[in-house]
Amino acid sequence: MRANDTLAKFWVWLGPRFLPFADAATDELPLGRLLRLSLFQISAGIAVVLLTGTLNRVMIVELNVPAWLVASMIAVPLLIAPVRVVIGHRSDTHRSFLGWRRVPYIWMGTMLQFGGLAIMPFALLVLSGTGEGPVVYGQIGAALAFLLVGVGLHMAQTAGLALATDLAPDAARPRVVALLYVMLLVGMMISAIAFGLLLADFAYITLIQVIQGAALATMVLNMVALWKQEPRNPKLTAHDRPRVKFAVAWREFKTQPKALRLLVAVGLGTAAFGMQDILLEPYGGQILDLSVSATTVLTAMLAAGMLAGFALAGYSLTRGGDTYRLAAYGTLTGVAAFSAVIFAAPLNSALLFRIGTTLIGLGGGLFAVGMLTAAMSFARDGQSGIALGAWGAVQAAATGGAIAIGGFVRDAVSKLASAGFLGPAMDSPSVGYSFVYHLEILLLFATLVALGPLVRRRTDEIEKQQGTKFGLAEIPG
Repeated sequence: MRANDTLAKFWVWLGPRFLPFADAATDELPLGRLLRLSLFQISAGIAVVLLTGTLNRVMIVELNVPAWLVASMIAVPLLIAPVRVVIGHRSDTHRSFLGWRRVPYIWMGTMLQFGGLAIMPFALLVLSGTGEGPVVYGQIGAALAFLLVGVGLHMAQTAGLALATDLAPDAARPRVVALLYVMLLVGMMISAIAFGLLLADFAYITLIQVIQGAALATMVLNMVALWKQEPRNPKLTAHDRPRVKFAVAWREFKTQPKALRLLVAVGLGTAAFGMQDILLEPYGGQILDLSVSATTVLTAMLAAGMLAGFALAGYSLTRGGDTYRLAAYGTLTGVAAFSAVIFAAPLNSALLFRIGTTLIGLGGGLFAVGMLTAAMSFARDGQSGIALGAWGAVQAAATGGAIAIGGFVRDAVSKLASAGFLGPAMDSPSVGYSFVYHLEILLLFATLVALGPLVRRRTDEIEKQQGTKFGLAEIPG
């Protein structure tokens, strides 16, 4: 017994010092409960990797599904991202005799994810020719599977983030946000490694087993995450309680000072950091002659930069740092990062390219945590769902649109350059990539313009509270 007490005291001492974001725990939300709640982000990471990575490649290469069709399937979850606002509002105003608001939506999202992953193996069997029926049935089944997983992912994430906001005290929310982001990244990294190992010797039956395992893991992880998390409050979900209509709630949200400017900044910044998602590795291989293994390492470097950004953001915000300033610092880091990537080509410097890639992750992590924490601050009277739903909708839509635009712009500019329309000085394979990176820098400066008044407003509030002047905000507005 004495040994157990000593060990427990050791972990209590060790946790806040060395375990990432362990100090996000509070008396109201202990570390064990917080880590368990964050498991819904692990299942989200599994779904993202499976849809945008593994199945994307298999359907195009092994199953000869047209690339445009696969791209359309992947785009479906992004196109329906605006429903996150409605989902968030519905979870805010849910009526239930059981007294739960968030749990029903997380559970329904889990079931939709499970259903989509359950349909996918049958669609793959038809697409591979080993099943019965025309190939078009397999294509329809795959599209339906992508749609169900996408809707379920939006629903579970929106309600899950709202639940975390409900449970966490105001002072701990920045660290909670950072932890949730880390768990999403951990889920993506673990699932990517696991899928790679399991499918090293590719076979359709193995792929089907992997998908079935992902469906089971989604169900188990989300059930464990939900268990005894949301306190029952029948008065809050009573059927006779007045229910605010979505249009009214959205109008009230928009009328909050700077709410729309926040969403504009989220969209611009997310697009700026996301446009390069499908270009970094091709850039390294085509322009800098990096090997496949070397370009694959770039993903790890990007993830490492993001983790560092999450850690730095959580550390800063917990100690009173301003959310908008933090996002602005991340944006400025992104400007330096993309500049390094651009200059890597004329200097033929793989080292500069790797530094730029890591800084992209760092800046993106700072920006993402800062803006999500800011969105949490717009929650009023338990109405966190609509605020986080709006943030999630804008972020997902901006990511999908930016990726599509980035690929299109790169191809279009490269063709113009190779045809000689841009002059002999621009006839280089790097021109298309460079144009996209310059466009991202332009978007980052636009993000700074959107953030400027938000930073100034926050600075004015601090001055009024403390009676001292901090000087002008660094960010132009």
